[in-house]
Amino acid sequence: MRKKTFGDIGLDLFSYAVLILMAAATLLPFANVLSKSVSEEWAVVSGRVGIFPVGFQLHTIGYVVTSSQFIQSFLISVLVTVVGTLLSILITAVTAYPLSKRQLPGMGVIMVLFVFTMMFNGGIIPNYLLMKNLGLINSLWSLVLPAIISVFNMLVIKSYYESLPEALEDSAKMDGASTYTILFRIILPLSGPVLATIALFYAVYYWNDFFHPMLYINDPSLKPLQLYLRDIVMDADSSSALNKSVDDMMNVSPEGVRAATVIASTIPILLVYPFLQKYFIKGVLIGSVKG
Repeated sequence: MRKKTFGDIGLDLFSYAVLILMAAATLLPFANVLSKSVSEEWAVVSGRVGIFPVGFQLHTIGYVVTSSQFIQSFLISVLVTVVGTLLSILITAVTAYPLSKRQLPGMGVIMVLFVFTMMFNGGIIPNYLLMKNLGLINSLWSLVLPAIISVFNMLVIKSYYESLPEALEDSAKMDGASTYTILFRIILPLSGPVLATIALFYAVYYWNDFFHPMLYINDPSLKPLQLYLRDIVMDADSSSALNKSVDDMMNVSPEGVRAATVIASTIPILLVYPFLQKYFIKGVLIGSVKG
């Protein structure tokens, strides 16, 4: 192993410094919001809360999560995320399988059409008119269908399929297995890391999606969590957005409520990551080397 020179050590130190600064730039705003959500209200109102809490209380977070509108929006987001992720991963995985076969007729044209959609789209107005003509305005399907498949995610899964030994499928065909049997009983079970990684990508997208709800959802009872969060952040008097009385607002500050709402809407998706971490580490490198 080559001994590190002073130049190598200096480059390592510079890299570490840049990474630390990037991590701080990412984490410090979140730390500030988290501190405001659990700090005493007098400290939040007086602007004394930085990256560390001043005092400690959970009243504000409890106040937020017990709101009927928050609970309803939370459940809608959970429903959209679960249904959207399951449908997206199924359709993406099934679409990628035939495209991983080089002998597929018209393969080049099909891939060009898929990649074309990554570069160009119809725009906001045509998409809105399409949802309106399909009768999907104020429907939760309008939050699922526009993102049902991502071409980038499909290409990642396609790349993984191509890295699998062809002998697996050849032996299964010799035993009389159909294409569907090969896909669902051999290929997909072997694709756990990449499917878990792509599922995490889809879940984060559906959970954080704000743009589509803003376009297609006008009914307050169908607002997902991110749209509800936008109402809280933009509403000077958070009691109206929370459906709380003015008396209930006496012990909490609007700024603390906004911070607590942000934290409450962020924690659920963060809790999913530890369960997928072992797959995610493998999945992010999939396709870089083919055996």
